[in-house]
Amino acid sequence: MKVIYPFHEWKIIENSFDVETNLQDETIFATGNGYIGMRGNFEEGYPGPEGTSVNGTYLNGFYESEPIIYGEEAYGYAKYSQTMLNVTDSKIIRLYVEGEEFNLFTGKILNYYRELNMKEGVLTREVTWESPSGKQVKLKIKRFVALTNKHLATISYEVIPLNFDGEVILISAINGKVKNQVSMGDPRAGSVLSEQVLLTEDVVQRGTFGAIHQKTKNTQFALVCAMENELATESNFTFIAQSKDQWVETKYTIVAKKEQSIRLSKYITYYTSKDYPENRLLELARETVMAAKQRGFDALFADQKQYLQNFWYRSDVEIKGDLSLQQSIRFNEYHLLQSVGKDGKSNIGAKGITGEGYEGHYFWDTETYVLPFFLYTNPEISKKLIEYRYSILDKARERAKELSHKGALYAWRTINGEETSAYYPAGTAQYHINADIIFALKKYIHATDDLDFLVEKGAEMLFETARLWVDAGDYIKRKGNRFCINDVTGPDEYTAIVNNNLYTNIMAKDHLEFAYHTAQLLKDKFSNEFKSLAEKINLNDSEIEEWKNAAEKMYLPYDDELGIHPQDDSFLDKAVWDFANTPQENYPLLLHYHPLVIYRYQVLKQADVVLALFLQGDRFNLADKKRDYDYYVPITTHDSSLSPCTYSIMAAEIGYHDKAYEYFMRTARMDLDDINKNVKDGIHTASMAGAWLSIFNGFAGVREYEGILRFNPIVPKKWEGYHFKVTFKGRLIDVDIATEKVSYTLLEGKPITIYHRQESLQLEQGKSINKSLKPFIEAVIFDLDGVITDTAEYHYLAWKQLAEELGLPFDRQFNEKLKGVGRMDSLELILQQGNKSYTIEEKISLANRKNDHYKQLIQKITPNDLLPGILPLLKELKTNGVKIALASASKNAFTVIDKLQVGEYFDTIVDAGKIVKGKPDPEIFMVAAEQLKVPVQNCVGIEDAEAGIRAIKEANMFAVGVGNEDSMHQADLIVKDTNELTLERLRENFK
Repeated sequence: MKVIYPFHEWKIIENSFDVETNLQDETIFATGNGYIGMRGNFEEGYPGPEGTSVNGTYLNGFYESEPIIYGEEAYGYAKYSQTMLNVTDSKIIRLYVEGEEFNLFTGKILNYYRELNMKEGVLTREVTWESPSGKQVKLKIKRFVALTNKHLATISYEVIPLNFDGEVILISAINGKVKNQVSMGDPRAGSVLSEQVLLTEDVVQRGTFGAIHQKTKNTQFALVCAMENELATESNFTFIAQSKDQWVETKYTIVAKKEQSIRLSKYITYYTSKDYPENRLLELARETVMAAKQRGFDALFADQKQYLQNFWYRSDVEIKGDLSLQQSIRFNEYHLLQSVGKDGKSNIGAKGITGEGYEGHYFWDTETYVLPFFLYTNPEISKKLIEYRYSILDKARERAKELSHKGALYAWRTINGEETSAYYPAGTAQYHINADIIFALKKYIHATDDLDFLVEKGAEMLFETARLWVDAGDYIKRKGNRFCINDVTGPDEYTAIVNNNLYTNIMAKDHLEFAYHTAQLLKDKFSNEFKSLAEKINLNDSEIEEWKNAAEKMYLPYDDELGIHPQDDSFLDKAVWDFANTPQENYPLLLHYHPLVIYRYQVLKQADVVLALFLQGDRFNLADKKRDYDYYVPITTHDSSLSPCTYSIMAAEIGYHDKAYEYFMRTARMDLDDINKNVKDGIHTASMAGAWLSIFNGFAGVREYEGILRFNPIVPKKWEGYHFKVTFKGRLIDVDIATEKVSYTLLEGKPITIYHRQESLQLEQGKSINKSLKPFIEAVIFDLDGVITDTAEYHYLAWKQLAEELGLPFDRQFNEKLKGVGRMDSLELILQQGNKSYTIEEKISLANRKNDHYKQLIQKITPNDLLPGILPLLKELKTNGVKIALASASKNAFTVIDKLQVGEYFDTIVDAGKIVKGKPDPEIFMVAAEQLKVPVQNCVGIEDAEAGIRAIKEANMFAVGVGNEDSMHQADLIVKDTNELTLERLRENFK
């Protein structure tokens, strides 16, 4: 991608003014504190070409609502839109030099520099400007929205005349005549509010103080925006205060002297009736700006820097060896901090408070992508996000009732808790939002042990939303009386209104389990509180037991033939989208094809099953994850910015490290490089959080299951290392990952147990534990036939006997095709020799008949049938603490090992009965590694067949081939026979 901004570890820098990039610059240079958001507009205004600027200031959660007009309406449709409003413009400072107005489109720009300093939390612009008549001034403008005061923003505006003495006029103003931009066909941008809906009620002017009192047209929310001004200069000046219509200003006229500084400090505040009674707003606004003026800009700036010093201490991710990514990860974290609601009354919009995309609505993005970042760095902010969901629980109850359900159903997209999605197949039908919110609650409880919050608020949310699943689902006889949830939409919005969406069902299962266990916990530990809550929501024991039953019997789609989890019941019955003949300019698909066209195909907008693999990772083995991932990657468009980070995380876990890095790059610099070409509408908050997730959960491999932190770190090839901290259960853990080692240090809190890969570590404050990341041989996984012993002759004789019984040709040459192939697949190859078709039941019977022949033959096996060198190798491995596994396609592996009398050497045996897909699928080797509790990169696999070698390599293991080099070309080491196998030789080649 083209680099738009120079790389700097702590700053976003713009060295020249460019009209073409102005819209995206206004987003990138936005400032905020989670409540007030100011786009990076110029204080002097923007008289440039139409459509190249959106002047915006927003308040998180402050909105207007209008009835949604449907051409054809049905019961239960969302009734009202909600649009975060562009509010009173308070950024205005206009400069006149000897009567000539400063702006970037007149005169000459002799020097231009703008930076967003993320370490200190300030936007600075330095301009040297020459007026049309030749007067030169130097401007230094600083602006920040206070992170220590929800209601405060401030500007320092310094002017220095460079080549003249004369009149300089500064006008500080606030303007109430504002409106939102109008959507131009893209459902992700703008709104339907074409007129001004924030109506001015009163204008106040008292000396250097000014205020505008406004009220929304329909929601009747009141707003007061106020300013206080202070001029510092050695030059003489006068000022007048004046107002007209919806405009309030303080005008300073200065008798300026050459090279003598003029500095205007402007203090801005916003108060609304959503927080305070309307009759107090003006009073509160005046108190705030007067107190700010008394402290002064520099003192307020010092507070800002101190706040950020504390934030970065806990939140910073240091990337060693890549300045572009160092810049981007800090940019992403900084904008998340600027955009997230911290008051328990607001949340974080898909575009933050930097633009009008998605109308400022809150989605499931918060809980699934954004909240984890704050949970493990600043958990109090994550708590506030969950508190917001509790504050709208009654709205969720109302929505459930409207849709004929018990319990509570959270709105798909909302500001005040009411559903605002007019397109229900991609909106309301995404019931999984209930489980997403509760999954975040569960993770919060595990990470903080905040049982008080669970008892006081969390449990009520949990129980009411759990009720919805039992009511919405049914036990379906055709599915074996499994619990099914029909007619929902999963995370992939290109597949709508389906039965048994895997993600929805598995998240609902987790939700119901958590509800059941929480109920038991409260009964046991907080009996009085549980009794009060049960009475409040009319909850009984039979209902709680039903949660357990539904969870246990939850139907999770699975396709045995492909060995994957279908996205839903009908997904695999659709044709795959024709990607080869889809022009690049037709992406995203949602802007170029009717939804019904998209719904008919296997095509994904964003991660769905793959997201389930990540969030519910302990419910899938590594082989499942790999097969699912491999299936869904080619049919995912990533038309949503939510998607790349999930694929990055799972690619890292599976072992596709280069692919993980590629996806990470896409999400990390999504906004700075304007990858999706829509940064003009605001930042992508979920993608920003996703960049952190890609490092934390992806490269560092962090997982939390049942309140225990686990790490499985890797280092991308282009990095020298990376470093971050984790806040968990009141502890602060420092994690420093280099190319060959990782260091864990407990900085704060009591001792805690974590896991590095499969090893438990007891961390104590002030002490570091170092673990090597260099791969080493920790386990050896053997194939059976041709490696441990040669039962191939018995297999040959058994298959030959069956073939003769069926009247089919079979010889040793044909038998070569069966090496490393599972029993049923081998049978299929043999049956292809004839013209007769067989039912599944008949094939199973034939396979069993062959196996009976084989079992009779292997009764002759003795320890003398061990291949040369194998017994010494097994003894050597055992003596040196190397774990040993057997991975055999034979279902008689246990019998053979018993006959060979070597069972004592094997830590685990995985045969065909324990897997879904046979070689060359890597499942059997991955399962063996998981049972040994050894990472795949520390495993050696030994095989004698090409299919087996392919399976080992697909499992990301070191592959040793025994036998013919022609069929072993993928192997890392080839030996002619097993007598050459020693631990020393394995170690030499493994390096």
